Amino acid sequence: MSPSKSKLKISALRKTYGSVTAVDAVDLNVTEGEFVTLLGPSGSGKTTLLMMVAGLTWPDSGEVWIDDRLCTYLSSHKRDIGMVFQNYALFPHLTVYENIAFPLRMRRAPEADIGNKVRLALERVQLPEVGNRLPSALSGGQQQRIALARCIVYEPSIILMDEPLGALDKKLREQMQLEIKGLHEQLGITVLYVTHDQEEAMVMSDRICLFNDGAIEQVGPPAEMYFAPRTQFAAAFLGESNIISGQVKRRNDEMVEIGLPGDVMVKAPARIPLTEGQQVQFMVRPESVSVTGERNNTDNAVTGIVKDVIMTGGATKCFIQMEDGTLVSASRLTTRSRQSFQSGDTVWLGWSSEDTVILE
Repeated sequence: MSPSKSKLKISALRKTYGSVTAVDAVDLNVTEGEFVTLLGPSGSGKTTLLMMVAGLTWPDSGEVWIDDRLCTYLSSHKRDIGMVFQNYALFPHLTVYENIAFPLRMRRAPEADIGNKVRLALERVQLPEVGNRLPSALSGGQQQRIALARCIVYEPSIILMDEPLGALDKKLREQMQLEIKGLHEQLGITVLYVTHDQEEAMVMSDRICLFNDGAIEQVGPPAEMYFAPRTQFAAAFLGESNIISGQVKRRNDEMVEIGLPGDVMVKAPARIPLTEGQQVQFMVRPESVSVTGERNNTDNAVTGIVKDVIMTGGATKCFIQMEDGTLVSASRLTTRSRQSFQSGDTVWLGWSSEDTVILE
């Protein structure tokens, strides 16, 4: 198979506001048909990067290429992009049909083509019957779908989305995540999506680009980002994590042994360069940790005291304090038949060496 075509290439892009560096020499390549999410906390630079791709903000240095065309300082309307915002940006005095037709009219499309393309766009977002209504007559989720239809109707090269689901309630937000994901798969469109919601990024993305303080912390598919984070920031930002400190006692080409207080040894795959005696931090996800009354046959086993047990509905979380005071959480599915531990119980924590990720 031939490699996927590059749709968007960002090279050494940088933007400062006075003494503040909003985006610091970022490189990113998005291939045709890919859904890439810019994820990170507020102020990390993800929206600034999106605005530079859109042509709404000029960079201080670096380049933006779209379809192998240099667009760094090209006007927005010449970049062949579509944008979907959190506030929908629909014209309240125009019908849904006219809202969707607006970008086609701006491009002087023939009237016959406009009618066909608007009807097709409404069908794609599963709202074929609302063309004659005003936006105010639609629900928030319907308005967001119309904003998406207005964006896809002229078939832009790339669709940029800036927190488009931020104003929706949780249930509608989850529904819209699946609808946008399905529409992306159906149409094969290229999407650059901004959010601070880690679950949203995990559900929708082909790749996640994690931002931290104006720079890219890590880029990869959702599963890689979750199970193999490279840094403490990545481990803590994506999902819940237990981050534990220890010292490298022994290592070979395949395995590292990390010493914890109480002469406890933890095994982990040797995925990064380490030296004996080095202080390190490693991560293990709560769902990878088992809690038992007696030691089991897992690779890694540590004793602790139960501090709290919380049922959140479908999951039950157990918080255990290790000998050095480190608090570790273990998560499991909530069932009637599961053994229940009480605050003050002494328990064993167990997890696989493969679930132990040493952080850079």
